[in-house]
Amino acid sequence: MTALLQWSRWIDALNRAIGKITLWLVLITTLISAGNAIVRKAFDASSNALLEIQWYLFAAVFLLGAGYALLNNAHVRIDFIASRLSARTRNWIDVGGIVLALIPFCLLSIYLSWPMFMMAYASGEMSSNAGGLIRWPVYLLIPTGFALLLLQALSELVKRLAFLQGAGPDPLAHHEGHAEPSAKSDDAATAPGER
Repeated sequence: MTALLQWSRWIDALNRAIGKITLWLVLITTLISAGNAIVRKAFDASSNALLEIQWYLFAAVFLLGAGYALLNNAHVRIDFIASRLSARTRNWIDVGGIVLALIPFCLLSIYLSWPMFMMAYASGEMSSNAGGLIRWPVYLLIPTGFALLLLQALSELVKRLAFLQGAGPDPLAHHEGHAEPSAKSDDAATAPGER
């Protein structure tokens, strides 16, 4: 379990770094969008390439940031039900969801999106809009994003199994903001009967 937890920490660090990059992509997308709107209104000019790069960056934020969202437990949960369950039950539910739904979904998405990327790359597919961009980079975001989400799903699975075996803190313990929970604060938050 120690080696798996070390591997899990490496995946967490990878998705944390990529998540921070996606935060900057939000700013870049906003600036491009605002600049394009200003140029369109002030000079009655527009660029399909600028419009498409906005869409590409917007796609990158969601696809590349999915693993980061999972790392920070920022995905949708039914908290009013989950809060009534024990820590062990919540983690067992997550184990089931990760194994039965999330991992198969990521694998299927990678399997189906990879040929689409390869065909676009091989053909040099371009946007049908005048002055548009090449398409393969945005197609590559799909399998890449799901691969990062799959890695984070495996990391989360390891952390939940470690908790259930008494070898780690509760990864679902609530914490303030985006700060990473420390082992000490998680152990204090877990009732002795739930370990």
